[in-house]
Amino acid sequence: MPKALREYDWRQWLRLQPPIHAIKTARYRRIDRSFLRQPATDGSIQDIRAAARGRHVLMTVAFGDAQCLDLHLRLTRGLVRHDLHIVADNSVDEASADENRRVCADRGAAYIRLPANPWTVKNPSRSHGAALNWMWHNVLKPAAPAAFGFLDQDLFPTQRCDPFEPLEAAAFYGDLRWAGARWYLWAGYCFFRFDAVGREPLDFGLDWFAGLDTGGANWEVLYWDVDPNTVPQRPINAFAALPGIDLRQAYCEWRGSWLHEVGLDGDPLLKAKKREAVLRLLAPALEASSDRPDKEIDSRQID
Repeated sequence: MPKALREYDWRQWLRLQPPIHAIKTARYRRIDRSFLRQPATDGSIQDIRAAARGRHVLMTVAFGDAQCLDLHLRLTRGLVRHDLHIVADNSVDEASADENRRVCADRGAAYIRLPANPWTVKNPSRSHGAALNWMWHNVLKPAAPAAFGFLDQDLFPTQRCDPFEPLEAAAFYGDLRWAGARWYLWAGYCFFRFDAVGREPLDFGLDWFAGLDTGGANWEVLYWDVDPNTVPQRPINAFAALPGIDLRQAYCEWRGSWLHEVGLDGDPLLKAKKREAVLRLLAPALEASSDRPDKEIDSRQID
């Protein structure tokens, strides 16, 4: 993008925002293209591509919270129908990466250590979008899976489900977000049928100047001419994880039957107590997920 020139008002023109936004957008794109060319620092890309080909693939970006990743993988492995789960490690330090690598080995997920992300310290949203784009260009697009879905690591299923089922009637779906008249799929829960989107110039990054967060850069590629009312939806309800605490200090969400911890939101001083509350809410789901037969789990491992 950025925004069309007609979308700027005269005050924004006086502040020279259109040319400034255009220059910054070009710079961001150069940085992103350079990142996409960098090789992974760990993980068998060829084997993972082969395992993903023609299958239903989940992909999660991990960063710096091995406990959260472990909960996520335990629950998706036991409750969510899929063929392969890939973890793209976007951690800053090697100690966190080592912990995530061990979790993936324990939970049967494919592991890829991404190259050093230029946005991680500067902008978490851009970092996440760059990680998704790296996985798309270097793993998913060459692999040509039947379908793929992106999940946030702090999003936890609590009931058995098949998130790929809606793709039988839709090219893509997920949780909608709006920026003015534009809409897009939240990067924490979005699913795509490869035969419908595989040849498109997908961009899972953001366009902040148009108000679009991670995943919103696909507006002009996928969404602009699609009626959002045709996209399958689920209810989203916010709640405070801790009783007697203001919503914004202990913010969580129910997204359908999935619990979203929203780990980057809320009061940092309450983070440990919030995690304890989330663990209590997840206890029945963790017990149910452990009942899944091993033969169903083993069918999703890399050969």
